[in-house]
Amino acid sequence: MTNPKLSLASHLEAAIQPLKHIQILQHFDTIDSTNREAMRQLEAGVESGQVLITDQQSAGRGRLGRVWHSMQDSLAMSIILRPDIAVEHAPQLSLVTAVAIHQALIPNVPDIRLKWPNDLLIHGAKIAGILTEMRTKSKHVDGIVIGIGVNIKKPLEGWPDDIQQQATDLQSHAISTVSPSSCAMRILQSLDQWYETYLQQGFAPIRKAWWQAHIASQQKVRVFNGKAYITGIATDLDHDGALLLDVHGDIQRITAGEVFLSD
Repeated sequence: MTNPKLSLASHLEAAIQPLKHIQILQHFDTIDSTNREAMRQLEAGVESGQVLITDQQSAGRGRLGRVWHSMQDSLAMSIILRPDIAVEHAPQLSLVTAVAIHQALIPNVPDIRLKWPNDLLIHGAKIAGILTEMRTKSKHVDGIVIGIGVNIKKPLEGWPDDIQQQATDLQSHAISTVSPSSCAMRILQSLDQWYETYLQQGFAPIRKAWWQAHIASQQKVRVFNGKAYITGIATDLDHDGALLLDVHGDIQRITAGEVFLSD
């Protein structure tokens, strides 16, 4: 009988062999968090292009200190990259990753959309999230860890009670069968291509692709910036990836916060 874990690792190793920036696979049966392990390896000086993927996380994390639940048949992986970019450009890598995931999955899941800064939604329900962390040296990025979590199938026991927003899964909306290995392969191949585009052409093509996939482009949204809610029209992405919000004719830059879709 074929070992599904070995099959997953072998399929991914074959998929990343021709890639330029993503080249080395590390597979774990279980781990505290792929991002935590990736940050440990980053601190130890590991080379760029590592992919850490696990069958189970015991302490997965999301944005804003939230818990990311790793359930059966979900995808949890982290990628280590060492781009030669200034620290202020590092948040753009989250948007690069969001575009890459969107482009990888939309052929099979046509209704998938992006929500600033890097959530992926289907009909307003979250199916994937991204968590980026970095190590800096002087004013440049020494390395970035990109954590990706994707809900592949709905848990048999239902979604955990402490999830703060509506969740859904790829398989419920996909045209054909989705598996963790097929999802990971498509995402890694797409990320490799979009990362190369970013390194060669800058943020402009990512900005254009991201905005076209945004669920709330030119729509009213509420943003919680950590202190207060701001309501306005999402008009564009700025050159650095900040969300531009038209608040009664005053254009405000949102560089951090939580976006809520207005009814």
